[in-house]
Formats: sequence, structure tokens, C-alpha cells
Amino acid sequence: MAVLSFREALNQAMTEEMERDDRVFLMGEEVAEYDGAYKVSQGMLKRFGPRRVVDTPISEEGFAGIGIGAAMVGLRPIVEFMTFSFSLVAFDQIVNNSANMRYMSGGQFDMPIVFRGSSGMAGQLGATHSHRPEAWYAQVPGLTVLTAATPADAKGLLKSAIRSDDPVVFLEHEVLYPQKGEVPDGEHLVPIGKADVKRPGEDVTLITYSRPLKETLAAAEELAAQGIDAEVIDLRSIRPLDMETLTRSVVKTHRAVIVEENWPYCGLGAGVADRIYRAVFDELDAPILRVASSDAPIPYNKRMESSMLPSVPRILAAVDQVTYR
Repeated sequence: MAVLSFREALNQAMTEEMERDDRVFLMGEEVAEYDGAYKVSQGMLKRFGPRRVVDTPISEEGFAGIGIGAAMVGLRPIVEFMTFSFSLVAFDQIVNNSANMRYMSGGQFDMPIVFRGSSGMAGQLGATHSHRPEAWYAQVPGLTVLTAATPADAKGLLKSAIRSDDPVVFLEHEVLYPQKGEVPDGEHLVPIGKADVKRPGEDVTLITYSRPLKETLAAAEELAAQGIDAEVIDLRSIRPLDMETLTRSVVKTHRAVIVEENWPYCGLGAGVADRIYRAVFDELDAPILRVASSDAPIPYNKRMESSMLPSVPRILAAVDQVTYR
């Protein structure tokens, strides 16, 4: 298999889909002449031309609305936000229009649009550029919300998102862009709504997604040295959620810890825990615990920001609690 960076995997996914279907096009801030703010669209303008790789002004509500209109008339737009913190300017378009159009039109309009771009705490970007909006968007019926943690999943999930007839919010953690990994050659699709067991185990289920997967796998290795066999599940699909994989694991291990970069108050992990409780409450031998970011705006200071993130010691401490050590 080829070894690609996360950004190269995303580029490959978009390129392959644009070659496969001439209705697919990319639009957003700096995607064309500058090759993308994070070089995800590098070389695509030269390959496809300015009608299919379109630079936009810094006007998220405007170009998100243009993308929605294009999807309604049969095109398949990929709308890139330079950062998903900027998507808040287009919240009305994404939530009120793209998510509701199929329902409010009685099924007359499909909405094959992908909203993608960087998200997460990426290193001293401050409170207004470090949002993790997965819980906000996952609450909205009609939206699909996806996030990958590896280059292989980034390519396979994005290709599936582009082929979907429903609106997809596709979140790419900024610190993952340079990370490298093996990506299957040829046609590679990851199904929407399917989690992945990244590490099988018997004693405790660690549920995570996106950037914290790295810390969660590292914690699982430390736990193994202590005689605790942790199963690590990468959600990949936030909405829809793969409850079958989650409940099967918790029935096996009888314990669960959710690791997320989201805020704890009304965070995504709270919704996941609620669903597990209602599905397999009698199988649990301990309360479900969550390791989340600190409940505060994101500071600019590097050490303060780092202290807010889920870490290996915090994950180990949570596992100590659910295993009653």
C-alpha cells in the first residue's frame, strides 16, 4: 500500500471523485491559486481548471449558499471552510437550508454537498479559531457528520461523503494533515455509519475519534503493560453512530471510557454515553467515564492549551476508576 499524508489522502479522494464524476467541483477560500490553505487541494486547479476548482471571497454564508443551490440543481459541490470555526458564519445555511431541504421539499430535492475543512485545537490559534463543532452539527437531523483519524480513513470516508445524496459535514483535525499512514491502492471506500476497532481487547472499551485516537492507543499500550487489555474504537462516523459495534464491545468488556477533544458540558461523549446506557445498562460493571477538554475557552498560551487536551495520564486515571483500582 502507498504511504500518504492525511492531506495527500484527502487530495487523492477529491481528485478521484472529480475524475469519476464531472458534476463534482471544489469551492472555498484559497482552494485554487494558493493550492489550499493547508495544501489539501494542491495541484487541483492545474488539473481541473477554474470552473471546477473555484476560489471564493471570505464570505462563508454566501459561498455555502451557492453550494447548496448547486446541489439542488444536480451538481455535487465540495465546500471547503479554511477552518470550521468560520463555518459558524454559515451556520444558517448548513443547518436551516442544507439539512432541511429534502424534508421540506417532500423529497423533491437531494442535497449532495460536502462541507469540509480543518477543525480542532491546532496550536496557539486562540479561542475563536480552535472550535470542535462535531456535537453542534451532530445534533441536527438531516446532516451526516464524519471525522477521520488516519489517512486511509480520510480517503475512504471522503469518497463516500462525496457520493452521498445527503449533506455531509466532514471534519479534518488540523494537526493530522502531515501525519502519514498506509492507504489501500485502487478504489477505497469507508462506509458511512461504521466505526472501526483499532485495537481489540477484553477488559475495557476506549471510545474515541479524530486526534485523540493517538493518545488513546498510547494509553492502551501502557495499560497492556499493567495487565489491562483495552479495546480501542474509532467512531469515524459521528452521525449516524455505529451503536452495533459500540454495544458489542461494551457487552464484552463491561466498562467504557469515552475520550474526546469536545467540551464536557453537553458534549458529544454525553450523547454516546446516554445511548450506551439505554442499550446495555445491565452489562456495565462501572459508570461510563469521559475524558474531554477542559470546560473553558481555548487559551492562546501553548502550555495552557496543551493542559486542556485529553492526555495519556488522564485516560489511565479514568481506566483506573472504571476498573476499581
